Amino acid sequence: MTPDVNLAQLRALVAVADTGGFSAAADELGISQSAVSHAVAALERSLGAPVLWRGSPCRPTPLGEQVLPHARTAVASAAAVRAIATRHSGGPTGTVRLAAPTTVCQALLPGLLKDWRAAYPQVTVRVFEGEDDELAAWLEAGTVDAAVLVDAGPLPPGAVSLGADSMHALLRRDHPLAGQPTVHVAELEDDDFLLSEGGCERHIREAYRRAGTRFTPRHRIRDLNSLIGMVHAGVGVSVMPALALTMLPADCVLVPIRPAVHRTLSLTGPTGRPWSPAVGSLLAGMAPGVVAGAAAGVPSR
Repeated sequence: MTPDVNLAQLRALVAVADTGGFSAAADELGISQSAVSHAVAALERSLGAPVLWRGSPCRPTPLGEQVLPHARTAVASAAAVRAIATRHSGGPTGTVRLAAPTTVCQALLPGLLKDWRAAYPQVTVRVFEGEDDELAAWLEAGTVDAAVLVDAGPLPPGAVSLGADSMHALLRRDHPLAGQPTVHVAELEDDDFLLSEGGCERHIREAYRRAGTRFTPRHRIRDLNSLIGMVHAGVGVSVMPALALTMLPADCVLVPIRPAVHRTLSLTGPTGRPWSPAVGSLLAGMAPGVVAGAAAGVPSR
């Protein structure tokens, strides 16, 4: 094994691991596919063993799994150094990979992306949609640089509280309960319940637990748009956060549930490594509580 591992090789490894292929990694890095292949091959020669299983998709080998966290740290640190060096030429620069749940991507991020583009024109934000329970792992592994986390624990300095997002019953507008100011979860027992597996299940179960009502979902749907479409078609009812309002067709409504349950959203960088200057700048310019504005059209208790 030779000690000539360099940043280009580590950057290629990270890109292939994240995108699942050499062609996609080349697009990600803005270089040719052959350059990515040569960089990974050179890394493997330096380490004396393969770091990637070639397939569809490409996956890290056991050695690659051990190397990958360190490669991510090296790539992120190099990007931070470059950003610091160029800050004085007119503000933060670079790319921020931002992960967020589906409803946040739909309701909050369009406005935030517009504001960030105007305030920080030299920063590129790339959005990664994910499930609630995988975002923190992406953030700490270095797959993304910042994330909107749900019900996060202690957060690092600089994190921004986006606010509370309350749970609502999703009903067709012609449902007998649609005109009520609130709906007790026990009142939904006569309807088939469609459960989203995208991250809010624990909040829904908590509401039913507090109510002392048995929770027996009829259907389990992973894609939120599919679930909304099924409620729209009259298949049943569901419970989802207020931020889902922007995803609804005109003849569906959200009604606050009782007992009231909410999730807390926070935008943060990682806890285990320094933030890039671009992440710090984006978050420093934000006002807390943006959920309230995005969910302004949804009734509340």
